[in-house]
Amino acid sequence: MSETYDVVLLVEQPLSADDAVQVRSLHTDVADPVRYHVLLPVEDAAARVESALGSIAASEVLATPAMVMDSENLEAMQRELLDQARDDVSDCIDRLGTAGCNVVGEVVTADPIEALQTKVEEVDAAEVIILTRPHVVAEFFHLDWTHRARRKLGVPILHLLEHENFDEQAGGGEGVSGF
Repeated sequence: MSETYDVVLLVEQPLSADDAVQVRSLHTDVADPVRYHVLLPVEDAAARVESALGSIAASEVLATPAMVMDSENLEAMQRELLDQARDDVSDCIDRLGTAGCNVVGEVVTADPIEALQTKVEEVDAAEVIILTRPHVVAEFFHLDWTHRARRKLGVPILHLLEHENFDEQAGGGEGVSGF
C-alpha cells in the first residue's frame, strides 16, 4: 500500500476554480496519492466590530454609531461568521474536488498558525500551501501567516496569492519559497 502525500492548505477566503486547478497542478508528478487538508479560519466578530469602529474614527466621522454591539449582537454576528466560514470551506472542498483533488476541510476557530501547526503534525504533512490576499504591511514586517508559519514548521511552505495565476504572481516576489 502506498503512502499518502498530505498537503495542508491554509486559506484566507474561498478558492476560485482557477486557484483549485493551480493547487492541483503543483502535485501532478507526485507518485503517491495526494490528500489536501483545507483550513479556513473563521473571522472574529469582536475584531470585525473593532475594525469597523476604527475605520469610522480614522475617517474623522465623529457621529455615534447607529448600533451599539452588545454581547447578544456579537454572538449573533459570530454565528453568522461561523456559518459563512462553513459555507466557504465547503465551496473550497467542492472546487478542489472538481479539480480532481482528494480533499477534506475544516473551519478553524483557533489562531490560524497554531491550527496549521496542529494539522501538519496530525497528518504528518509533506508540505504547506498558504493562500492569502496580498498584505503588504504585514508581509513587510514579517507578521503575515507565511512568515509566522516558516518560524514554526519544519516543512516546505508555498505562499500563493488567491485569485492570481502563477504568471501574475511572478512579479510580486511571491511564489515558491521556504524550500
